[in-house]
Amino acid sequence: MQDTDHHPLPDAKQYCPTLALRKANEEGALLVDVRERDEIEALALDVAGVINIPMSEFERRHAELPRDRLLVLVCAVGERSLKATYLLMYRGYTQVANLEGGLAQWVRKGFPVKGDSTAVAAGGCACAKAIPAAGSGRC
Repeated sequence: MQDTDHHPLPDAKQYCPTLALRKANEEGALLVDVRERDEIEALALDVAGVINIPMSEFERRHAELPRDRLLVLVCAVGERSLKATYLLMYRGYTQVANLEGGLAQWVRKGFPVKGDSTAVAAGGCACAKAIPAAGSGRC
């Protein structure tokens, strides 16, 4: 593990959906969706090269992700994926970026998804009705 205790992490890279899709299609970047399984079942990215590791399992499973490819982390609105981006940076991953605005921005751009995008397209969170309590970290 890289010693980062005494060195602050740089700001995480933020990619807009257009850049993230181009990086995935042209450069082989992997999109890493950190939303929970029920969220992904309701609405998923419809592009090749998506890896699903729910945030609830991310700390334990992040080592499954390759270090030799660009990883663009995705969630509903970009908050959980930003946390996951920083976790990877802390663990020594150097090719990571967050999808700015998350799946909500992806949908607003009209990019490919599978499922019902109405909740996200309306500016809400795809998991809004599933949030058990404030502060749960789901959105």
